[in-house]
Amino acid sequence: MAGATKSALWDIRPLPDLRGVQCQGRPIEDEGGSMPGTIELRTDRLLLRRHVMEDAAPLHEGFGLDEAMFEYSGWNPYATLEMAEGTVAEYIASYADPRAYAWAVEHDGRLVGTVGAYDYDAEKSTIEIGMSIEKASWGQGFATEALAAVLRYLVEDEQIAAVIAWCAADNVGSRRALEKAGMVLTQVEKDALVIGDATFDKLDFEYRANEQKRRSGRQTVLVNPQ
Repeated sequence: MAGATKSALWDIRPLPDLRGVQCQGRPIEDEGGSMPGTIELRTDRLLLRRHVMEDAAPLHEGFGLDEAMFEYSGWNPYATLEMAEGTVAEYIASYADPRAYAWAVEHDGRLVGTVGAYDYDAEKSTIEIGMSIEKASWGQGFATEALAAVLRYLVEDEQIAAVIAWCAADNVGSRRALEKAGMVLTQVEKDALVIGDATFDKLDFEYRANEQKRRSGRQTVLVNPQ
């Protein structure tokens, strides 16, 4: 999908507790009054910025060549350098759409991940989010930290009512990252994911404004229980 980091490409190791996030990017409307889409965001440790073509090589090397990076999605847009270049070019082209979001995640000047939000539904005011953190940076909490900043931006600044995401039930690290960032498990779809020869339950998550205040009392729906 142009301009997006497909969902469920998540850091799959346990993550430490989320540190305080200082989201410094703020939206400024253009002359036509439209929202700016993918703005620069900063947290305590990370820079979230727009992609540039120079991102293609590290995405291919750090994401496209390691099977662990797409174990739970089956989706690998960086498998070859040419594919990575094409994917980055799509991200860049998507910035013309204020409701397409694609961030490169940097730590100490090095590309360590991506975050994307896509499939915006104007009628429902919802959007889906996904992200990926390179294996060399697993276990440092980058997934949660970046995700928390983007969720707040999309809901509070871009005024999107709900952000949704999913991951495979076996992907424990991804589930922890989603939950630590404030997302709530809303549904379990039994055997809904078939990736290669493997079948997984699909966990659906949602984030809304002030979600942390409403987390207690939410119920999880089990679909097609066996």
